[in-house]
Amino acid sequence: MPLVRIDYDKVLRHHLHNLKKLQSEKGLFLASPQGVGTGYDKAWLRDNFYECLAFEYVGRWDIVHTTYRAILDIFLHHEEKIDWAIANKPTSKFQYIHPRYNPENFDEFWEEWGNKQHDAVGAILFRIGELEQHDGFSIIETADDKRIIQKLVYYLRSIEYWMDPDNGMWEEAEEVHASSVGACVAGLKKINELDFIEVPQDLIENGEAVLRKLLPRESEKKFVDLALLSLIFPYNIVTEEERDSILENVEYHLVKNLGVMRYKNDMYYNRDPVDGVSQEAEWTFGLAWMAIIYERMGNKPKAEEYIQHAMSTIDSVGDIPELYFSNSEEHNENSPLGWSESMFIVALYLFYNKYIKKGEGEDSLDISLSK
Repeated sequence: MPLVRIDYDKVLRHHLHNLKKLQSEKGLFLASPQGVGTGYDKAWLRDNFYECLAFEYVGRWDIVHTTYRAILDIFLHHEEKIDWAIANKPTSKFQYIHPRYNPENFDEFWEEWGNKQHDAVGAILFRIGELEQHDGFSIIETADDKRIIQKLVYYLRSIEYWMDPDNGMWEEAEEVHASSVGACVAGLKKINELDFIEVPQDLIENGEAVLRKLLPRESEKKFVDLALLSLIFPYNIVTEEERDSILENVEYHLVKNLGVMRYKNDMYYNRDPVDGVSQEAEWTFGLAWMAIIYERMGNKPKAEEYIQHAMSTIDSVGDIPELYFSNSEEHNENSPLGWSESMFIVALYLFYNKYIKKGEGEDSLDISLSK
């Protein structure tokens, strides 16, 4: 089925506005709008990583710069805690780098929320390493910045990220997660490309060895998981064989009409809390994620299929929520979800530039936020 004709400028501008409204004065993005009762009106390191992707792809480097400067300021604000964790391997969750912060004063939120999340640190190292190599753009501006980034490397060494169980991308049960180990490996490899950062080679090798043993599984208990897509995009840390296995497993077991299940028997927003059979929630950003991956692989039919699916996740007011309840058009309160909006923008922007603009000779997109 061909892609429905749409006004790319209009759609992309609308969703960029949705996303931009989630940015606080200090530069951090909330996961979802202020005031939602779910607690998502806070700033996660991981969500900021994914929310900023949209602005990178459309060339809004001013927004990217503001956000990552705020992220570096978070780490500097908590440098004493990081120093302690480097000197003393953490044994309690509160001793680890926290994944979630007050967007105004950069303080941690102390309540328990599956707060042991190694992938968040790996994600930030990965993106800063990439951004520093972008022509005419820099996040690292001072000796303080260099010092704190180096300490993040030493922090991952102290916690032994490759063998230390964490709560993973979904902030749930502690296991050694392939998605977390892979994020750290990707982050260390990318930041190691900067000549002023030292990354011990065994720190990367230890993570790669564990990753190869785990894949294509997410963990000992989880055979297939939506989080594994991160190892394909944006990290590109898997072999072609591993990539194909992950995609096959996700498509066969997890893809649904309005989203992608996180994993089988996921109880979060499950319609059937008794046994969880076939009632797992459908996460909207999973469809855009699949589209991005197939676009980058050059598989137009599959990319087009997932773009159409991703378009169907836009609700009646023009927002993309976090998830839809199983086999329904009812979504949860986290709407719009910044992560979902950003992945949709990236998928649509890539599809336009790769297949529509070249194929029909259209002009460049005009998607300034001022319109």
